[in-house]
Amino acid sequence: MLSCFDIADYFVCLANETGSFVSNLKLQKLVYYAQAWHLALYQQPLFPEDFQAWVHGPVIPSLYQKYKSFGWQPIIEDAIAQLPEEVVQFLDEVAQEYFACDAYELEYMTHMEDPWILARGDLLSDAPSSTIIDKDWIQEYYGARVQED
Repeated sequence: MLSCFDIADYFVCLANETGSFVSNLKLQKLVYYAQAWHLALYQQPLFPEDFQAWVHGPVIPSLYQKYKSFGWQPIIEDAIAQLPEEVVQFLDEVAQEYFACDAYELEYMTHMEDPWILARGDLLSDAPSSTIIDKDWIQEYYGARVQED
């Protein structure tokens, strides 16, 4: 099975190829939307790691730690994405929808969606949280969006 790092490598490679700005914050949201739509369309996770409902949206802590040193700056790294062709095609579609958005647009979008809201519960907007965003919530929420289209 793939890992969240494999998916992140795809987006970092895409940023390198297109000269785009991808911060840790934006990368987390792109990886989140890849997982969300994979769950919705194929009823199975793209990778096993769980997202937590952090203040700035869904985050995989180990992925955050890998790129933490970049802070709010663009991730500058020679990443190599070695993925099956069908995964690349799927991620290309995710990128078409979300890659042009900036980190704050993506953060705002996740804050308006049920999976993050459910995991945050009654917490204040600036309260830290390590609550996992349940994959079933993600699959249900985005699965309903697929049915609408």
